[in-house]
Amino acid sequence: MADEKIKDKIAPMPQLKVEDTESRPESVGKIKEDEKAESPKEIIVEAVPAEPETSDDAKKEEEAPRRKLLTLKQTGERNWYVIHTYSGYEEQVADSLKQRIESLNMGDKIFDVIVPKEKQIEIKNGKRRTIDKRIFPGYVLVDMIVTDDSWYVVRNTPNVTGFIGFGVRPTPMSKIEIDRIKKRMGVEEPKFKVDFKTDDLIKITDGALKGFEGKIEDIDQDRGKVKVLVNMFGRETPVTLDFLQVKKI
Repeated sequence: MADEKIKDKIAPMPQLKVEDTESRPESVGKIKEDEKAESPKEIIVEAVPAEPETSDDAKKEEEAPRRKLLTLKQTGERNWYVIHTYSGYEEQVADSLKQRIESLNMGDKIFDVIVPKEKQIEIKNGKRRTIDKRIFPGYVLVDMIVTDDSWYVVRNTPNVTGFIGFGVRPTPMSKIEIDRIKKRMGVEEPKFKVDFKTDDLIKITDGALKGFEGKIEDIDQDRGKVKVLVNMFGRETPVTLDFLQVKKI
């Protein structure tokens, strides 16, 4: 009796279900296998376009401008050329270049060197004087035949910064340009150089109107005269005076 009571109190053990692998769908197994397998890496190959073939004629056309630029430096023609210098060194460059021409026997290639100047009358502090004024500050003119040797002699002169031109080829001046400059250099009658300009206020320092003040209306550089508006009797009266008769206020 006791044994039967104990059996009644013990609950029956649950039955374990064993999964039937044979009846499992094939898709389940494939998914698990795919999860374990490494996915193949994607390889991207970029296509590189082939370079177009350049014909021999095309290469010659590309090189032609460069060859022309280099050979134009040896034209064998005599011309005037412009060289650029540091400001204030024009005379020094001209003297140094003349010495180099003589010492290096380049007289048959480089013929003349000039610093263009013209005479001007400068009026300063009530005094008039004639001066030589550079027409083109920072530039020197050279009469020469451009070759490799002559170009080197000029270009390597101290304080020369280069030729005026395109690339390695100096550009010659036209005959009209050089004639105009020589004409300005050869003018015997000097021009006036003053510090006045239109509408400047001035004071008359000499003559019947000495002590009067006025305003410049017009300047005559060739004659050295200035027209001034002077306030006289309540109205502005134009008066023509010499440069030496006025000074800026």
